[in-house]
Amino acid sequence: MWQRIQTLYLLLSTGLVAALFFCDKAAVIDAGGAEPIRFTSYLPYTILLVIITILNLLALTGYRIRVFQMRTAVFSAIITLALQVWLAVDYFVTSPDNVRFYVTALIPLASVILDLLAARNIYADELLVRSASRLRSAKRRQNTKH
Repeated sequence: MWQRIQTLYLLLSTGLVAALFFCDKAAVIDAGGAEPIRFTSYLPYTILLVIITILNLLALTGYRIRVFQMRTAVFSAIITLALQVWLAVDYFVTSPDNVRFYVTALIPLASVILDLLAARNIYADELLVRSASRLRSAKRRQNTKH
């Protein structure tokens, strides 16, 4: 399981998304100072983060079923991309004078890239396994004819 690069991609993606539970996405600046806004302070963000984390964990532990692992990683990337778009909309809707977004608002984008890299490598592994299986079955058929 840990020998494959896609496992490391999925582990990094899961770690990044799990870290968002403890990070601030922005700060509201007023006369009293800056008040941080956490990802978990808004319930829909929290629900999306939980779903994305569960999908990443399923993809990480489902290494024996490569097609399921690949589809789960792609689905996680799509939902994470939706979260990133939602964050971008929040960024452009808010006034830049009193809200400062942190770099942690871009972590979902890194997670999307890692999930897609993992899915690509899982697909390559699946093609390799199918090719080897096809060669073995052709060799067996050839040995039974003689």
